[in-house]
Amino acid sequence: VQLQASGGGLVQPGGSLRLSCASSDLNLETYTIGWFRQVPGKSREAVSCISDRSGSVYFKDSVKGRFTISRDISKNEVYLQMNNLKPDDTAVYYCAADRAPLCGNSPQGYDYWGQGTLVTVSS
Repeated sequence: VQLQASGGGLVQPGGSLRLSCASSDLNLETYTIGWFRQVPGKSREAVSCISDRSGSVYFKDSVKGRFTISRDISKNEVYLQMNNLKPDDTAVYYCAADRAPLCGNSPQGYDYWGQGTLVTVSS
């Protein structure tokens, strides 16, 4: 099973990026999809999530109002749109899939993981 996270890069503070999570062998519509991030020396933290059934969403407090999460069912992809990026958003971002129907913040609850994409916010 493979998840592919992409869309990272170098962006100036205040800029935007859109991360994509795709899979060739999972129907992402039937999974809760979470976005996590990790910086060296720190634990992986939940950034956002969209549940499979209700479509309910979760955002970490520090990204509320700046990040949005969405699905494109026709493309089997989930997106994390990140606006007004800040240097503190710099991290490796991972997408993960969970069979559970509700969003969870613990990485241990997720069944499948992508390889990570690096986001660097710097002037």
